[in-house]
Amino acid sequence: MTSKTEKQTFCRVCEPSCGLIASLEDGAITSLKPDREHPITKGFACHKGLAVLDIHQDPDRLNWPLMRRGANLERTSWGEAAVTVGDRIKALQATYGDHAIGVYTGNPLAFNSTAGPAIGSFVSAIGSRRNFSSGTQDCSNKFAASEAVFGSSTIHPIPDIGHTDFLLILGANPRVSHMSFVSIADPIAELRAAKKRGARLVFVDPRLNESVSGLGELLQIKPDTDTYLLAAMVNHCFSHGLIDAAVTTQYAQGLDHLRAFAAEYSAQKVASVVGLSAEAIEQMATDFATAERAAVYMSTGVNMGRQGALAYWLLYMLSFITGNLGRQGGNKYAQGFYPAAKAGATRGQAPTFEDSPFGSIRKIRGSLPGNLMADMILNDPNPIRGLVVISGNPLLSIGNSQQMKAALEKLEFLVVIDIYPSATSEYADVVLPATDMLERADINLSGLGLQYQPFVQFTEPMTKPGFERRPEWQIMALLEQGYEQGNIDEAQIPDPFSRLNHMLKASDTSIEALMNEPVPVKVLPSPNPETFFDSVIQTEAGLIDCCPDSMADARTRCADIFKELERESPSQLKMISRRTNYMLNSWFHNLTRLKRPKHRDNPLYMHPDDAADRQITAGEIVTIANNAGALEVRVEMDATLRPGVVAMTHGWGHQGSSMQTAASFPGANCNVLLPSGPDSFDPFSNQSFMTGIPVEVRPSVSGRAV
Repeated sequence: MTSKTEKQTFCRVCEPSCGLIASLEDGAITSLKPDREHPITKGFACHKGLAVLDIHQDPDRLNWPLMRRGANLERTSWGEAAVTVGDRIKALQATYGDHAIGVYTGNPLAFNSTAGPAIGSFVSAIGSRRNFSSGTQDCSNKFAASEAVFGSSTIHPIPDIGHTDFLLILGANPRVSHMSFVSIADPIAELRAAKKRGARLVFVDPRLNESVSGLGELLQIKPDTDTYLLAAMVNHCFSHGLIDAAVTTQYAQGLDHLRAFAAEYSAQKVASVVGLSAEAIEQMATDFATAERAAVYMSTGVNMGRQGALAYWLLYMLSFITGNLGRQGGNKYAQGFYPAAKAGATRGQAPTFEDSPFGSIRKIRGSLPGNLMADMILNDPNPIRGLVVISGNPLLSIGNSQQMKAALEKLEFLVVIDIYPSATSEYADVVLPATDMLERADINLSGLGLQYQPFVQFTEPMTKPGFERRPEWQIMALLEQGYEQGNIDEAQIPDPFSRLNHMLKASDTSIEALMNEPVPVKVLPSPNPETFFDSVIQTEAGLIDCCPDSMADARTRCADIFKELERESPSQLKMISRRTNYMLNSWFHNLTRLKRPKHRDNPLYMHPDDAADRQITAGEIVTIANNAGALEVRVEMDATLRPGVVAMTHGWGHQGSSMQTAASFPGANCNVLLPSGPDSFDPFSNQSFMTGIPVEVRPSVSGRAV
């Protein structure tokens, strides 16, 4: 007799943690649907989250531990794999020292509450100090700036969309990508409701993106110039008396230094660089400052430029000096189930920079610049010889893919832990299969401090792990045992939820308490926004640092980049990243249901005027190139782009993949065109330069219509 049941769980593709219902027959998941009874997400779930069932059922997944024997990866046991990894790491360290081992962690781990502590324990056990993460590809600017301004890398006040009268959104497309660093299930519904009650929504973007239509208005800025727009808006507020004196007098430190910095960037001075009129900039600043309640938000379209940290600093300065930070309708801090602001506090310590063969470098939340990883393998006097990659695909996600390929080929030992084979795992000596989100227990840790409506939820595994897959926390514990003991003893693996239970005490709950509830969700109170200044700020003085000393070099660099942009040719094309509803970085590529007819590759999008100037027609194969590399790709016309801007979707380039669907629709890896090395990232934040990339486009010698 067939046994049927339904279980509540939640999505771990991005921050909102949308509630889901899994239907099972005889222990196997047969369907996944939105949880309409969920007290917060209320039946919302996007198609990417629901497509996780396709990943779970994908026959191309990794199922067994694999070890390279000669030219081939062959099936092995967990015991042999763990001991081999431990022995190889120890052998490299005995020959070259602890610096010979590096670790890279990928984006999915941000949505995995049990993996982090286990990875940290493993890294500590092997003594690795050369650690990298995908955070330096998309969001380390925010960690660095918040650390400088608020005294903690985990303070990120979010826009109070439900009460604001004016919302300024920079470099974001919520209709396609939700809202990174805002944990909100259905942002478009919230934006639509705000619009309906009369709020003004303004998007700043080089493209008329999908979110603008029907919701707001567009300031079509030049790529990677948002820092100067924000500086000019801050300057305008100072010069026209649009400052909340009561707030700044009580809570500001270094306000005069902020004023002096912003004075260098008047609207008249920056207008030609940002591509907007001085009048439009000044009017926007006035409208923001005089709105009854105004909020501001920025995402990866700004993060991934050359000055994402400065932009994030200025974003909060605009909110703060106009009296909109820490108030209803402005930008508020939502604590969630644990006071994470204190957990990320610097306790007055300035960033520590160390000398290296590639200049003075620092770590952001434990991570070195990802754009230096290949150099530390290829060009360092004491190179990385062995690398452990966990839930990441640096070959397709870090700039200058040809250099990264050479680096992976040079490694003496590479371990990859993932749910899929990847471009990176093709070079691995050991490949270990991880569970997907439906096969592991979890709580929604990723939205901590970012939740629009705070809640905490526990999920048990929906089904037993298939084949010989294991959750990352367990894999890391086995590797640590293999390294320290030379064998494995699963009885000694620590409880992955002990740390989380400790954190949950702050909200008077526990894993067991959540499990015993009819719905394993605890809705938490929304904080009073005004408590931000009294209990959240973690600077030594307890004040907002309006012009951090630690950012002095970044401000000098800002002036140098401005001069460079002033000299730039008007005909220079700039490439930006284009998000799509039918892809997610590089790990949704094997899903047939997402390969719609118009989404089977990642063409180069051009404005028709730019194409006409270069005698390029729609469907033609073109060459897009710069100093980093070159690609031949199909071109499509896109009048939503600002002239002078081209766009491609990142994460493609699966030629020769063992994944059938991905190999059938490989696309082109546009990261070939991204720079790497010492001058390819912001030294203050380690954030890689990944958007607003100078390129040239010309008809290909082999050009043809398709």
